[in-house]
Amino acid sequence: MRRIFDYIRRRLILKINLPVAVVLILSTSIWASFHLSFQERIVTENIIQHAERLSNTIRLGLHYAMMLNSRDDIKMIVNNYSRLGEIRGVRIIDKYSVVMFSSHASEVGEEIDQASGICQVCHAISPAILYPTQEQSIYQQTVVNDERIMRMVSPIPNDPGCSGPPCHYHRPDEPILGVLDIAFSLDQTDLLARDSRRNTILLAVLLFVSIFATLFILFFVLIKRPLSKIVQGAGQLAKGVKIERAMVDQPDEIGQLSKAIFEMGNDLIDKQDQLRIQRNQYQNLFEGVPCLITVQNEDLQLLSFNRTFEEKFSASVGEYCYKAYKNRDDPCPSCPVLKTISDGKSHVTEETGYYKDGRKAHWIVTTSPIYDTDGNVVAAMEMCLDITSRKELEEEVRRSEKKYCDIFNNIPNSLFVIDADDFSILDCNRSALSLYGYTKSELLGMSFLQLCVDDGSNSCIRAVQTGDIINQSKHITKSGREFYVSVHSSPSEFAGRKVWLVSITDITKRLEIEQHLIQASKMATLGEMATGVAHELNQPLAVIQTSVDLLKRKIGRGDPVPAEDIAKIAELASGSVDRATKIIGHMRAFGRMSDIQMERVNINDVLKRAFEFFKQQLTLRNITVDWDEDEKLPLVLCEPNRMEQVFINFLLNARDAIEEKAQKSGGDNDRRITIKTMHNHEFVTVRISDTGTGVPKSLRNRIFEPFFTTKQVGKGTGLGLSISYGIVRDCGGTINVTNNDSGGASFFIRLPVAPRK
Repeated sequence: MRRIFDYIRRRLILKINLPVAVVLILSTSIWASFHLSFQERIVTENIIQHAERLSNTIRLGLHYAMMLNSRDDIKMIVNNYSRLGEIRGVRIIDKYSVVMFSSHASEVGEEIDQASGICQVCHAISPAILYPTQEQSIYQQTVVNDERIMRMVSPIPNDPGCSGPPCHYHRPDEPILGVLDIAFSLDQTDLLARDSRRNTILLAVLLFVSIFATLFILFFVLIKRPLSKIVQGAGQLAKGVKIERAMVDQPDEIGQLSKAIFEMGNDLIDKQDQLRIQRNQYQNLFEGVPCLITVQNEDLQLLSFNRTFEEKFSASVGEYCYKAYKNRDDPCPSCPVLKTISDGKSHVTEETGYYKDGRKAHWIVTTSPIYDTDGNVVAAMEMCLDITSRKELEEEVRRSEKKYCDIFNNIPNSLFVIDADDFSILDCNRSALSLYGYTKSELLGMSFLQLCVDDGSNSCIRAVQTGDIINQSKHITKSGREFYVSVHSSPSEFAGRKVWLVSITDITKRLEIEQHLIQASKMATLGEMATGVAHELNQPLAVIQTSVDLLKRKIGRGDPVPAEDIAKIAELASGSVDRATKIIGHMRAFGRMSDIQMERVNINDVLKRAFEFFKQQLTLRNITVDWDEDEKLPLVLCEPNRMEQVFINFLLNARDAIEEKAQKSGGDNDRRITIKTMHNHEFVTVRISDTGTGVPKSLRNRIFEPFFTTKQVGKGTGLGLSISYGIVRDCGGTINVTNNDSGGASFFIRLPVAPRK
């Protein structure tokens, strides 16, 4: 029985149809019972009505005979009516309970007991009922010879004709003269009731079977079969097998359920696949991550750990973490795992321990809580990131910082760390304090531009921002002393800020020495140019002398001197004096010690002054000078007097190279110097070419070295090109030399274009 109950409980169609069947059985049974009862009541009522009609018919048939008191007619009428198929007996009983007439002759004259049922119809209550209802009239139902008999009594009233004429037999005060007793057979009625009952039961069974079968088929087709498909598809989904389409394709709720299960199942499979991939990824991460990962309980026992931990330590599950990490016998004083288990928060600390090979290690330890299903912290995950290398690097960095800090503070050059945006000084070394005369607290926060002389701040800003080298700039100390420096800058970082690291070199003494060398070179140049200068001075002196001699002769002879001649002689003498004064002034300007002051100049003007000063030297040696000037040259920054010395040095070298070649070739060579100026948007270039001996390739890298010369002993100091190179370099320029294809050498002096004001 239990198995049957379990079987029914597991079958939806049985769980639905069995209650439906019970309800249908009860419903049809109630309906059949009600219907049968209703039919029986209708049949009974029909019988009673039929009996009453028959009784009324018999009474009416007997009325006339009774009015005539014709007993034979009454008897005949009673016998005739008793022959009807359903009539089993007719009796007329008078008011004294005596049977006056009967279809059974043996009953005539019998006296009816007052306690019998026929009398009790009217006399059961007091006062007696004169006219009983149909139901009250039926006083007996008996079975005689297997035949059900119903007896009905009907009162015979005392009509006016019975107590008055023509009858005058009964008294007027007697309302009832007697009763008519009729016995009816109920065989036909029972047969009809049985047929009706059978038909009703058959109809109820057919109704039950048809409704139940219809519902069963509907449940099977519309519910059981779709649900079976859904269950089958859900089973495949439960196994992780994706299905291509919904199990049931119909627009009703079952179809919607199938579609929802199909979408939900495939979505769950996709999510399970993602979860599986993520689980594998997390497992791989847990096992393959290079940091140490352990899971510990509240007693600090290892519950699990990853592969890296297993490789680094000789530990097993259940061992205490402080024993594994640090070989301790008790927990660490400030254990992050215990803190996490206590407050449920993540904690980060830095710890030191030892690997199984004895190496000391440093870790950054991060802990996170692990919760159970009730939200209670039951364990903690500890992740240890090895920072041993970083610690070693930090120590190395500290040593390196100390070393470079010592270098920074003790290097002879002055070093500044300045902000890249506002040029404020962030740091400086001791040399800077000594050079500028400030204390460190005074320099920190000061603008670096305050150390520059006003006219050099803009160039300093540009040079620092572009990383260019300033070979010569004028700075000022706290006491107001001005001096010259070279500035080197490079971008860097300091305390997380972009800065410029600026190196300052005091070049004042070097410039003084260079000035003396340049002055000595000038004196040497003036010495070499003495012949030409004397020739230059002799010409205006000769003119003056001739004019004076002419005037003396005329005065000695007593000849009158016309005013026009005197004016002409005075004009010639004055012009010659001006020319001599100009030559002497140029020599004095060239020979004096000039200040190192950069000016914006046109390089063509400097070239022309140098040539004017030197052209007599070239003229005496029959050297031709060709000019190719760029009339649109931009200005450059330089010191004109020193730059004039540079050009004179190159003209001297060109002259000597031409003379040397002439000596080797017997004086039969082209004596020519070509001066050309050109420019682009960045540089102005001066090319000085000659037709001399040229520069051997092996000596090109040495000709600008101090005291290096290719001239014979006593004919050169080796300082001219070296000094020229230094002067051009201080202006931010360069010098290059190449040999011409036709012979001789070309020197290229390149100077940067001066920035616009």
